[in-house]
Amino acid sequence: MAKKAVATFKKGEGRTYSKVIKMVKSPKTGAYIFKEEMVPNDDVKGFFAK
Repeated sequence: MAKKAVATFKKGEGRTYSKVIKMVKSPKTGAYIFKEEMVPNDDVKGFFAK
């Protein structure tokens, strides 16, 4: 049987982190790449403002 690995970021009051994905254009090649991060819910707008 396969083992199931579970990563949890919960503290008890529900989800406190969100996975955000941002599409960024590479200055070298011009191709688009995806930048993924786990950020606290309070910092989601700040991630996209960068």
